[in-house]
Amino acid sequence: MTSTPTRYKRFTILHSNDMHGDFMAEMRGEQGTLIGGLSLLSGYINQVRREERNVLFMIAGDMVQGSLIDSEHKGVSTIEIMNYLAPDIVTLGNHEFDYGLPHMLFLEKMANFPIVNANLYIKKYNKRLMQPYRIIQMDGLDILVIGIITEDVLGHIAKDGDMSSFISLEEASREVGAICNAYRNDDIDLTILMTHIGFESDKRLAAMLDPAWGVDLIIGGHSHTVLEQPAEVNGILIAQAGTGTDQVGRFDITVDDDTNSIAEWQWRLVPVDSASMEPDHGLAEFIQSFEGEVERKYSTVLAKLSRQLTHPSRLVETEMGNLMADAIAEMTDADVAFVGSGSIRKDKLGPVVTLGELRTVFPYDDTVIKCKIDGALLRRAFAGIMRPENRTGEGECYQVNRGVRAVYDNRGRELVELTLHGEPVVAGRSYSVTLQGFHLQNSQRGFAVASAEFGPGRTVSTSGRDLLEEWLRGHQNVDRAIEGRLVYLA
Repeated sequence: MTSTPTRYKRFTILHSNDMHGDFMAEMRGEQGTLIGGLSLLSGYINQVRREERNVLFMIAGDMVQGSLIDSEHKGVSTIEIMNYLAPDIVTLGNHEFDYGLPHMLFLEKMANFPIVNANLYIKKYNKRLMQPYRIIQMDGLDILVIGIITEDVLGHIAKDGDMSSFISLEEASREVGAICNAYRNDDIDLTILMTHIGFESDKRLAAMLDPAWGVDLIIGGHSHTVLEQPAEVNGILIAQAGTGTDQVGRFDITVDDDTNSIAEWQWRLVPVDSASMEPDHGLAEFIQSFEGEVERKYSTVLAKLSRQLTHPSRLVETEMGNLMADAIAEMTDADVAFVGSGSIRKDKLGPVVTLGELRTVFPYDDTVIKCKIDGALLRRAFAGIMRPENRTGEGECYQVNRGVRAVYDNRGRELVELTLHGEPVVAGRSYSVTLQGFHLQNSQRGFAVASAEFGPGRTVSTSGRDLLEEWLRGHQNVDRAIEGRLVYLA
């Protein structure tokens, strides 16, 4: 006697994004509760796999960069640790390219899990660089998973003339449609986009997708968005799980095999903590094998600040951002130093600053370029970085040095004041500015100014991180406060 197949199938999807090397739990909260860390996350995933029949764990980009362990081993340690964690499927984030395109391909070959991306191409052959999708077969159902990456990745491969990417949402939506159309006859029961384009862009992308393509879910990343509940646009559920490993997203969904659609769903953001989860001790020991080596190497004290400085948001002036912009301006003798807010990867620094802590807070070993530009262009650059659409969590915001005061009118959408040491910045006068090589190369996105307009520039340091290290060694008990360097009206 044969049993009748069940029409309704229950699935649990666990999802993380922007983990950024957040490997270790931290002691926080009442009664010494441990928060976050891959050991507790792995323990929770193992628990859910024991309790539920059909479980998928997905990571929507940016596994690497942000930890000392990761930067010391250029992502190799992260992929080894991820192999232990064993996600079912992953998509690329922009930081997967931080160590260069060839190294990213090496890391992809190291991975014991599939990494999907549909919109990176080798120009000459019009051939995709990565596996664009994966069909996962589970409990008699076919689940199509497609990967889409943010245009930020172009910043890391812009110098590689052999590579290209779809950079607009319209083009990305057409690519999704092409893949969905090709496999629609294969009776796909659930279609999931894994993206790394930011929550607002996810919503815009969902609105462009033809319902006939059958996309059910978007699992996203990049904007570090924390949700109370998923958004629903054009019949597509959109979720993201903040950043790091302090929490994990959880979808419990029921799929109707007859209609190839979601019949019921529940979603929640699950806190990862020792109060409710048992750690995976094997993974903890594996991570510690990397940590001990790194700690011995980077325990040197660089400086002691007068107090702990903070960087709570990329979108506004911060204490830590002021310190770093002041340091680079002083070391390069520049009128204005632009430091990418996203280059600062932690929200606290000090008071004791070790070499390891600085490299965790500021992991990017990028060049620093000094340019001479006219005051009119400098005003345009400030207007570009302070415009509202650049401050959505998906743009490129900056920290600037002492002496700068820029005032932007949100309602009028214009820069109304820019002074340097109390003197107006004026057209016809030359000013020296420094910025990181990545940001000069991609200045159109952040500054709304083409990189060629900054001129050829001069490399004053091959490592902005080295500049910060040297400055800190010579500056003890320093402090910084919010001074009104960047001011927004209305």
